[in-house]
Amino acid sequence: MLSIIIITKNEERRLPRLLKSVRKQNFKDYEIIVSDAKSTDNTRKIARKFGCKIVDGGIPSVGRNNGAKVARGDILLFLDGDSNIQKGFLEQNLEEFKKRELVIAVPISKPISNNAIDLSLSWIYKIFMLFIQYFSPHGGGMAMFCKSIIFKKTKGFNELRVSGEDHDLIKRCVKYGKFRVLESKPILIDMRRFNKDGRVKTISKYIMMGISELFGVPPTLINYTMQGVNPKEEIKKRQK
Repeated sequence: MLSIIIITKNEERRLPRLLKSVRKQNFKDYEIIVSDAKSTDNTRKIARKFGCKIVDGGIPSVGRNNGAKVARGDILLFLDGDSNIQKGFLEQNLEEFKKRELVIAVPISKPISNNAIDLSLSWIYKIFMLFIQYFSPHGGGMAMFCKSIIFKKTKGFNELRVSGEDHDLIKRCVKYGKFRVLESKPILIDMRRFNKDGRVKTISKYIMMGISELFGVPPTLINYTMQGVNPKEEIKKRQK
C-alpha cells in the first residue's frame, strides 16, 4: 500500500484539486492522510468529504512526521496541499521507484503556469537536479517517495530544522540505500509563493538553501514563513 501524506494550512481552494487528481489515478492501492496545521477555513471538512484520515499538523517537518505515524503503507508519498498530479503519476513513479530499487526519491517538477520564465526555470532546475543527484542528493519535500521502513530507521524529518528538513532526511536515508530523481511524471507545483514574493526573491532563498545544504551547513539565517507559520518561532517553542 501507498500512504499519501498531505500537509495543509488553509488550503480549501487548492486541496480539492489535488484530491480529485488522486482519485483519477489508475493506481488505487493507497490511503490519504491529511496533516492539517490548525486550518481556520474548510480544509478539514473537504478532507473528510474525500474520505481522508486527518491528523494534527504544524510546521512541515512536524506535519509530515505526524502523518507518517499513522500511515499503514510500505511506501510513503509526501505532498503539499497546493500541488497537483497528472494521470499516471502514482503508477508510473512507483514503478520506476521499485524498478530502480530506491529507498527515497523525488519526482521532477513542473510549474502550474504557462509563464515562459517559470517554464525556463523549471527546465534549468530539472537539469541541475539530474546532475547533482549522484554526488549531493537533495530534493524538495513537496513531493517525496520514501520506504516506510527506512523512514522509521532515520526517525523521520528533523523537527528542529528551520529549513532544509527535506534535504536532511534524504542524506540520512541514503545511508541505507539509493536516492534518485524520478523522471516518469512530474509533480505540478503551484506558483503562488513566487507570485506573492516575486521570482527573484524566492529563487534567491532557494539558492541560498541549496548552497548551504551542499556544504553541510543548515541555513539557519534564512527567515521565511511556510503554511502561514514562521518555522524559527515554532522551533523556539519546541526547544523550551
